[in-house]
Amino acid sequence: MAHYSCGMYGGSFNPLHLGHVRCMISAANQCDKLIVVISNGVNRGEIDIRQRYRWVYETVKHFSHVQIFVLDDTAPSKAAYTEETWYVDAQKVKDFAGEPITAVFFGNDYLPDSMWTKCYPEAEPVILPRDGISSTAIRKSPMACWDMMPDYVRSFFVKKVLLIGTESTGKSTLAISLARHYNTCSLEEVGRDISARSGTDEWMLPQDFTDILLQHKVKQMKMFSKANRVFFEDTNCLTTLFYIDFLEGKEKEKNRNLAEAISVLNEYDLVLLLGPDVNFVQDGDRSLKIAADRRKYTDLLKRMCEEHCLQVIELNGDYEERYRKAVELVDRLLEE
Repeated sequence: MAHYSCGMYGGSFNPLHLGHVRCMISAANQCDKLIVVISNGVNRGEIDIRQRYRWVYETVKHFSHVQIFVLDDTAPSKAAYTEETWYVDAQKVKDFAGEPITAVFFGNDYLPDSMWTKCYPEAEPVILPRDGISSTAIRKSPMACWDMMPDYVRSFFVKKVLLIGTESTGKSTLAISLARHYNTCSLEEVGRDISARSGTDEWMLPQDFTDILLQHKVKQMKMFSKANRVFFEDTNCLTTLFYIDFLEGKEKEKNRNLAEAISVLNEYDLVLLLGPDVNFVQDGDRSLKIAADRRKYTDLLKRMCEEHCLQVIELNGDYEERYRKAVELVDRLLEE
């Protein structure tokens, strides 16, 4: 097999898929130096270039001889990216390379007389198999194309489902059940053990709420990358904010500000509010005040979510009815 001094492989990687990964590896194996060019259509509504750069870097970082070059263009569509512009941009790539490009690698979805051969006539064209994988198909239906993407790209498309509710509404059990149903992971609430540091949540210290907020967010970020299509989260910073207002009293402003700041960072595709119509079970130190008027506090939590621009769907009925309704809603989410 031929070996080349300087090769080039380019694409928009919008998104990056396993076909791209295999092409980059094969091209890197055949060159002393490889330039990977990321075409960035700044006016075409593509995935953030920083995200695509990260995907490419993750793919090639184990190769010391691979360099990444971002090539911006302002064409409103790929059809508007004219042949005249091809040559101008190809010169930018050549300038970046700093030496003659002796091989141009491209997938077999391009015609032999494509822009690659026209713009780099001095380089040998090397056609690589793409296995029929398509970025267009992934953009149209990421869930149907899940196996086409490396794991570090999949997390970009994972759907996030939040389960909230007041005490003893079954949210923790349902979050685990749904994670098992969809063969994925769920994030349990971290506040239960922390709230018991003084034996009862009525005597929590301000730093306990700080710990809950920060530990939950850190665990969320770590676990999310492991999710399979969908990620389930049991409570979040708004639930903690609810209990800050309910329990903490005067010294609560700093933790309220922290909860609000974390809320700005969080995004969800589906929010399920578990209604208070199942039996209240006293498991540990659950609040008798909340138990005495569960509808009131459920409505307060719902209103808090709406004030933070989260549209909630309330689940009621027995545990099986809630489970079946949740599965129906998640299935619909994954089909969209």
